[in-house]
Amino acid sequence: MPEKLTILIPCRDEERNIQECVDSARLLADEILVADSGSVDRTLEIVRRQEDLRLIEREFVGFADFKNWAIPQAQHPWVLILDADERVTPSLAAEIREVLESPPDDVDAYWVYRRNFFLGNEIKFSGWNTDDVCRLIRRDRCRYGERPVHEEIDADRRRTRWLRERLIHYTVRTYDHYLDKRIKYTHLSAKHVWADGKRASFSSLFFRPLLRFVHLYMLRGGFRDGLAGLQVCMLTAFFNTFIRQGRLWEMQHGETSRRESDSKKERPSSMRPAA
Repeated sequence: MPEKLTILIPCRDEERNIQECVDSARLLADEILVADSGSVDRTLEIVRRQEDLRLIEREFVGFADFKNWAIPQAQHPWVLILDADERVTPSLAAEIREVLESPPDDVDAYWVYRRNFFLGNEIKFSGWNTDDVCRLIRRDRCRYGERPVHEEIDADRRRTRWLRERLIHYTVRTYDHYLDKRIKYTHLSAKHVWADGKRASFSSLFFRPLLRFVHLYMLRGGFRDGLAGLQVCMLTAFFNTFIRQGRLWEMQHGETSRRESDSKKERPSSMRPAA
């Protein structure tokens, strides 16, 4: 007998995406579980008017923390985690059904590649063509590793496999949407690498973004994606490399860092011997 599947959709303020995401999930799901982390737009209204959806809500603390709270609440032993800006295709749904007919005992999770879209244009090169995420998991064996951004399932690679078919991912809707997301992500990413002991330098600020652009645009074929590819490669080099390095420099040399340094220097002179 086939294993049953819950599709888990973590979301917040996704009124633009949630309905199409849910519709695609219906191609496959035995249960659709929407986990909301404080939407203030029409997302909850859209979800609540559909009887075949189950809604859970909790305050957002972190990406991994929120998903790890939601996963055990799935009713079925397999869970497909689907972001609101992603879509299940009929071919992917058919492949997952085939997998769940008789899932191997030595497999806990499946990776899936994504077809990524930038402002409505599919990006087939530019480094996005190898984008894969671990999303189809056994509910009782898999959890996300604790990191502030770009969290991933912490699973033994020897117990994972890859699906052939791809998720559709509408990753960038507008420039405003992209900039808002990147500003938040570069801050979280910089804090993560800072904790690992990484620091900014002249070479990391000057050479690394240039090399990243050349790598993506020339070696990874970004030029084949036309003007959309040019923007993707430029934006990736700028935000994922230059701005992240800039945030590291800010932590080390910025105004907040100087204030903390000055405060430490002043403390000894302000101390008085006890009476």
